[in-house]
Amino acid sequence: MMDSPRVAYFCMEYGLDPRFHLYAGGLGILAGDHLKGAHDLGLPLVGIGIKWKQGYGRQLIAPDGQPMDGFRNYDYDAFLDDTGVEVTVQIKGADVRCKLWKTEAFRNAPLYLLDTDLPGNPEAWTTGRLYGGTGEDRVAQEIVLGVGGVRALRALGIEVDVYHFNEGHALLAAFELIREKREAGMSLYEAAQGTRQEVVFTTHTPVPQGNESHPIDRFFYLGADMGLTREQLEGIGGSPFNMTVGALRLSRMANGVAQLHGETANRMWAEVDDRADIRAITNGIHRPTWVDKAMLDAAADEEAELWAPHQANKRRLIDFIAERTGTRLDEGKLLIGFARRAVAYKRANLIFSDPERIGPLLESGRLQLVFSGKGHPLDDHGKELVAEIVGKARQYPNSVVFLPDYNMTIGALLTRGSDVWLNNPRRPKEASGTSGMKAAMNGVLNVSILDGWWPEACEDGVNGWQLGDAFTSDDVAEQDAHDREALYDVLLGKVVPTYYDAPEQWQAMMRASIQSTREAFSVERMLREYVEQLYRTPSAS
Repeated sequence: MMDSPRVAYFCMEYGLDPRFHLYAGGLGILAGDHLKGAHDLGLPLVGIGIKWKQGYGRQLIAPDGQPMDGFRNYDYDAFLDDTGVEVTVQIKGADVRCKLWKTEAFRNAPLYLLDTDLPGNPEAWTTGRLYGGTGEDRVAQEIVLGVGGVRALRALGIEVDVYHFNEGHALLAAFELIREKREAGMSLYEAAQGTRQEVVFTTHTPVPQGNESHPIDRFFYLGADMGLTREQLEGIGGSPFNMTVGALRLSRMANGVAQLHGETANRMWAEVDDRADIRAITNGIHRPTWVDKAMLDAAADEEAELWAPHQANKRRLIDFIAERTGTRLDEGKLLIGFARRAVAYKRANLIFSDPERIGPLLESGRLQLVFSGKGHPLDDHGKELVAEIVGKARQYPNSVVFLPDYNMTIGALLTRGSDVWLNNPRRPKEASGTSGMKAAMNGVLNVSILDGWWPEACEDGVNGWQLGDAFTSDDVAEQDAHDREALYDVLLGKVVPTYYDAPEQWQAMMRASIQSTREAFSVERMLREYVEQLYRTPSAS
């Protein structure tokens, strides 16, 4: 067991298994890997989350090519143990019961989930749908996660040294800690400072507008103020109340999730006074979940060849695609994977932006593209992007595929079975990008903008390729034009010729990709840094 303080890890979502629909995207996948890594290392860590009745929902494609959302109630009985414990929170002045469930079904550190879907419960639908509903619904959910989470730990008798908030959704846990201390006789200043010494915070969103905020009146209406006055709330999070700013002011230490993101986050929040320092702890992935052991073993043996196990993974992906879509791709042709949340800055459509250059490669089948991703149910722009990619798949039916209802299963197949992993967000808007780590450890070569984690790993032409030269512009059209040229230069001038004309060099790059990332971007390395840099107090370091 690593020498670590006792940690309670709060997160809105957890990606532990494809059958366990408590995640929406990268935040949840990271949280799931965090809990699995903590289990493997024997860390004294427990997770706190919510039992979402309908999860994030499914997103399928209608006959007209438009994405459509579907929701169903999930039964998690096979994965959960009933603790027999309930706690109560107050929402809109009413007592709301929260039942506690526990799971260790996926070889994860214990995860406790709060559930308001109880007979006769007011606000029973609070834990109905992940990220669903209005701003009021979001605050109510965060009361359950934060306030209910602290009360759950007390009811379960779990002693905690450090409260780790993975994103600002958990901030109300700090409000509950302050309330407890004030009730025990501390002044507000003493309670806030004492709480601050117990809390650490991970920030993910590198775009100021993407950080959640609420009118302060909403806090009072729902009961999220926890006894704080308007002036006190403004002093913590401003007005409107910004959850990230509040978390930075009520944490002793914070971190970004890649070295570049740490720099970006410190610039973003430079004007926030009395905030925690933001360090950089680059994300890592749980190898047993995401990486094919046959590829790791072959890469470690200089006499072993990588092509056969890679092609086996590629055939599994091709078979899955054929089963899901009816399109059978060619395992002998270059296959590029791209799977992300469907948001504009990730630019899933950039590769199509010069049809005269890319069209012939797609028409001949020399280049194959497989996409997957979901638009947020309330994000029309994200859904338009999905529809655009579906349109490209219909335009090039033998070489472009869109896999609907993106989930952990699709993510694992793509990051094992693609030949290339494409990543071309507008820099510097990618916080980390753990899918690229998964691909790299499976011998799938990254072709990526120098954003997120890739600047730390990239050895251009050795273990993958860089796109461009870290150019950034506030002019979106200028940025896109620059990056489009970089993408085509690398794709047409390096990637395609190497794949078809220099197979020995390609396999050497696959080996270098695996060997250069398997330890450096593992969740074990990440967790050791969390223990050393965040969880331990300065006096214990």
